[in-house]
Parts: sequence; structure tokens; C-alpha cells
Amino acid sequence: MNKKESFFKNRIKSVGYAFKGALLLLKTEASIQVQCAIGVIVTIAGFYFKISTNEWILQTLAIGLVMSMEGMNTAIEEIANFIHPERHSKIGLIKDLAAGAVFIASVFASIAGLIIYIPKVF
Repeated sequence: MNKKESFFKNRIKSVGYAFKGALLLLKTEASIQVQCAIGVIVTIAGFYFKISTNEWILQTLAIGLVMSMEGMNTAIEEIANFIHPERHSKIGLIKDLAAGAVFIASVFASIAGLIIYIPKVF
């Protein structure tokens, strides 16, 4: 019985840490703040244009993907800076790769947004 309680207590703690991390990202990282603002704008647009359930799913997944990638990019940058605070070509490469992943997610999220909203605007 104690193992199950311990498991659930640990899950609750894990969710707490994750929530703390998400709040920390939103409070301290300009890139996440921008992505969050864009997410709010397209959510308002979704209500305004009465997008379909499938469009909501696509939009929500796109917002979540980009914001998650921004969070991972930030974590990779923090780890890289901690491991090697001085400028180093390999650390630069690692940071560029992580930023590239965010860029790819952002491009495809933008394409999804255009697919949803261009027919509604025009």
C-alpha cells in the first residue's frame, strides 16, 4: 500500500515541478512570451472565425508543439552554458541545432495557421 501512495505522491510532485518549470519559462523567457502571445491571438481568432473541431485540434497541437520546442531549446541552452560557459564552436552548433528545431516547428505551425485562416479571411 505504501508503494502506491509513494508512486502517486511522486507523480503529484513531478506535476508540480513541471508546472513550476512552465511558469518559470513564461516569466523569464522572451521567446516563450512571444509564442504565448501568438497562441492567445490565434485562439481569439479561432473563436471569432468559429473554426471547426479539427481546426481547433490542429491549432492547439501547433501551439503546444512550438511552445514545447521553445522550452526544450531554452533547457538545451541552459545546459550548454552550464557545461561550457565560454564561447565554443561545438556549444554554438548545439544551440543552433536546438534553435533550428524551434524554427522548423514554427514554420509548420505557421503553415497550419495559414491553411486554417486564409479561407476564412478571404
